[in-house]
Amino acid sequence: MSSSPQTEVALMGMRFHVCVGILPHEREIAQPLEVDLIVRHDAMANGVVDYRELYDATRETVESDPLTYLEPFAESLASRVLMLKGVTWCRVAVRKPQVALGGPLAFAQVAVERTRV
Repeated sequence: MSSSPQTEVALMGMRFHVCVGILPHEREIAQPLEVDLIVRHDAMANGVVDYRELYDATRETVESDPLTYLEPFAESLASRVLMLKGVTWCRVAVRKPQVALGGPLAFAQVAVERTRV
């Protein structure tokens, strides 16, 4: 990570209604998908990060490919966000609240942290 001052920006609890999963019913019936996105950017060089760019990157990633597993989605979003001007680091957490595993469960979550190289 750069030694220049870093500013952290977070969009928490973004919610999309999409088909996500590998089971037949998951491919046919939309369900909630929650995304938290935290980025750090070089405050000296780039000033601010536009929240709309972060939200749009998330929405476009949700809409771009069939969503099967949470891990590839998180990786794809992290890669996309790290291409934005000034973004040096990100953390993506993706939650799937409606997971049927045979017992009480609030959600399944996958989180990745990535740094621009």
